[in-house]
Amino acid sequence: MAKFDVYSQDGKQTGTSVELDDSVFGADVKDHLLHIAVRYQLASRRQGTHDTKGRAEVNGGGKKPWRQKGTGRARQGTTRAPQWRGGGVVFGPTPRDHGFKLNKKVRRAALCSALSKRVSDNDLIVLDQLAFDAPKTKNVNAFMDAFNMKDALVVLDDVSANVALSARNLSAVTVIPSVGLNVYDVLLRSKLVMTQAAIEAVTARLGGA
Repeated sequence: MAKFDVYSQDGKQTGTSVELDDSVFGADVKDHLLHIAVRYQLASRRQGTHDTKGRAEVNGGGKKPWRQKGTGRARQGTTRAPQWRGGGVVFGPTPRDHGFKLNKKVRRAALCSALSKRVSDNDLIVLDQLAFDAPKTKNVNAFMDAFNMKDALVVLDDVSANVALSARNLSAVTVIPSVGLNVYDVLLRSKLVMTQAAIEAVTARLGGA
């Protein structure tokens, strides 16, 4: 099991350490699982509201442009056909769900791979807790400066209102509860910050499954 020192939110060591479960934080990093998990998440986020009108949906075109024979021109039945300006679109996009199924075991393995990648790259920081007295952005900036981080995903067992409000205006910081931990956010940020309580919750959920 890998051991990580526990820090306070001001960047100082607390003198304690935490052992990480190898089944969650020491798994093999499989790039193909990370790829499909990110695709799965991004596809599920798509609204799928894009729409074009086919020839049956556009207005007009009720009258035949000219008679069938004798004009020397190609026969036409309607000006709403796709080859006409203002006509319908052929095989255009219509509203649909872009999501696809991904087995639970695959999602779990992908998340363990992402967490293990952060551990192997030494990009995991373990905190005893993260709490602010008031919702102020400067509190998060001071926390980031204490660890010399440019961007980070902060995972807490329970996100307080003060922490959430303090971080919401910072584009480089994402704060989520442990139940919302996902592959995309872990890979998006260069640093992963987790409290001891969050690590215990994630290990209980993913370990040995």
